[in-house]
Amino acid sequence: MTSENVTMQGPVCPLPISHYDHIMLGHGSGGKMTHDLVKRLFASAFNNEALAAGDDSASLPLPAAAQLEGRLSFTTDSHIVSPLFFPGGDIGRLAVCGTVNDLCMLGAEPLYLTAGFILEEGLSIEILQRVVRAMQAAAIEAGVQIVAGDTKVVEKGKADGLFINTAGLGWIPAGRHISGSLARPGDVVLISGSLGDHGMAVLTARGELGLETGIQSDVAPLNSLIAAVLKAAPNTHVLRDPTRGGLGTTLNEIAAQSKISIWLDETAIPVSPAVRSACEMLGFDPLYVANEGKVIVILPAAEAQAGLAAMKQHPLGQSAAKIGEIKEGSAGRVQLRTAFGSTRILDMLAGEMLPRIC
Repeated sequence: MTSENVTMQGPVCPLPISHYDHIMLGHGSGGKMTHDLVKRLFASAFNNEALAAGDDSASLPLPAAAQLEGRLSFTTDSHIVSPLFFPGGDIGRLAVCGTVNDLCMLGAEPLYLTAGFILEEGLSIEILQRVVRAMQAAAIEAGVQIVAGDTKVVEKGKADGLFINTAGLGWIPAGRHISGSLARPGDVVLISGSLGDHGMAVLTARGELGLETGIQSDVAPLNSLIAAVLKAAPNTHVLRDPTRGGLGTTLNEIAAQSKISIWLDETAIPVSPAVRSACEMLGFDPLYVANEGKVIVILPAAEAQAGLAAMKQHPLGQSAAKIGEIKEGSAGRVQLRTAFGSTRILDMLAGEMLPRIC
């Protein structure tokens, strides 16, 4: 992991890191302070052979099967959530899980991540330690390694404490083809659980509204859940995590990609009572609130029951549900059959309903 780069000799030093209590501009200088921060905090937490080499990039082995067949999946993401810590997670867990999940949406098996840190002068070292520990735990949970990174420091007032940029590399097994463009008429739409938990957890954590809801973010790595679904339903067509813009916006993206019509049953869409109450109080639609631990699965009707059963047997999918179907006609449109028996168009979110949530 670099400031630019640090070559590590011998065992890495454990946390806590040094006698500094806060980030200083010198931590971004590339000199001794930077090396101390990188070696004692980041390299210690994310220790692995590729990172320990201390080179400008990582040399990485692929799974044996990937050397003969399959494809690579690559993604990048940035994380600017406010506040840094919220019920059920923090910016560090969010950074790892969000990147892992982006890889999974093509059916990839996540392998490696990178992490770039933009630190604001004055950031508490204790806060940074908490974030790094959360990233370490999330990476272990997801079975991935953080193999390269970068650290920069900006003047006080320029970064709101901490921003994280990540990239991820995964392997897509041969014969697996999953894309937002592959939904077909007759397919069934599943969701792995209740909607809106992440967005409402972050919003209430800001303390601006005086709400105490008890809502926890759903942020989690989805690779084990998706592996179970694909084992049960190997002909799955689409996987997509409904993050910013929520279910409504994400399904509009899929409808446009696949040039099909999606019909949803409002009464089948799971939303927890706490999220529903908070949304009603604040005037939000839970169908447009962000999620960080849910996946939309679109698959042939013949495999829908097996796919749903696999979800429900997984800890992250116990409230999974069939929520709709794919039809011909009205290409690019999402329509919702309401609880009152009427039909309304579920359009794409026009603006930013909840800023700084991921």
